[in-house]
Amino acid sequence: MSDPTSTGPATYAAAGVSIEAGDEAVEKLKPWAAKANRPEVLGGIGGFAGLFKLRLDRWREPVLASSTDGVGTKIAVAQALDVHDTVGVDLVAMVVDDLVVCGAEPLFLQDYIAVGKVLPDRVAALVKGIAEGCVQAGCALLGGETAEHPGLMSDGAYDLSATGVGVVEADAVLGPDRVRPGDALIAMGSSGLHSNGYSLARHVLLDIARMPLDGHVEEFGRTLGEELLEPTRIYAKDCLALIQEAGVRTFAHITGGGLAANLARVIPPGLKATLDRGTWTPQPVFSLIGQRGRVERAELERTFNMGVGMVAVVAPEDVDRSLAMLTARHVPAWVVGEVRPSADAEPRAEVVGDHPRF
Repeated sequence: MSDPTSTGPATYAAAGVSIEAGDEAVEKLKPWAAKANRPEVLGGIGGFAGLFKLRLDRWREPVLASSTDGVGTKIAVAQALDVHDTVGVDLVAMVVDDLVVCGAEPLFLQDYIAVGKVLPDRVAALVKGIAEGCVQAGCALLGGETAEHPGLMSDGAYDLSATGVGVVEADAVLGPDRVRPGDALIAMGSSGLHSNGYSLARHVLLDIARMPLDGHVEEFGRTLGEELLEPTRIYAKDCLALIQEAGVRTFAHITGGGLAANLARVIPPGLKATLDRGTWTPQPVFSLIGQRGRVERAELERTFNMGVGMVAVVAPEDVDRSLAMLTARHVPAWVVGEVRPSADAEPRAEVVGDHPRF
């Protein structure tokens, strides 16, 4: 029996999903996706699965590494400013810089974009950023999915996630078992907040301080929005180059949880990583959040990277070589501390001292 209130047959488009808009988005993103490629990729966009030929002539005993992550509430800033071509870089960074911690070379990434409504130009801008991040990391954008969720998300809303796969020789996997007493800790500077702690940053700067995103901030030399959307630094290629040049024991990617918590993950029992705040000054955005929100130092340090995005644990005799190589690659780097013997009851990592001019 027909519904007397119906004005016609139900369609997918009437329910909020436009297949035509999805097809248009795919056509618009193809040029950007094509830029993020590697010789091992087979086929192109449009298949049901991405194909990647692992070159066994290059790897003796390959171990695959995988990582999945997202961008978090930094997306809310991008949506508020209607700027969508940078958060894709953040997405790639959060995935590939986890892969490289164990020494794995990122091979490919697959993204997932959930939207309330497919807006082809916006989807293309998001993929543009993802492709740029893949180029920076040296990996391929092997494929992905754009899912339209009407009724679950508002028309302008979206969220991003991605999974990446890398490879490392079985006998070259980095980790806590390689760390030794006397090893040096080399910090690599962050580009700012990266993609962690944005719920606190937004609460302090936008809700408490009521700072406008388009307002110029003297400490930053640019607008608040530009500062908050600064893309995450991608360290993958720099870390892989460092492995070739120096005795790298392991890395720690400094994300949610901060310096101490993330470094503790790669320090074995019986040892302790001690970092000295006196060796660097965090960027102004961190002090501004602390001042405007009256955020205690402990809370800042367990929420944000505080200006350090990656830490390399290296053999002491390779410190000078490591610093020279990173400097040549335009990565801010300095010795931030060392690894020492410790009692089992002590924390695996600790940050001591005070930052200059903070």
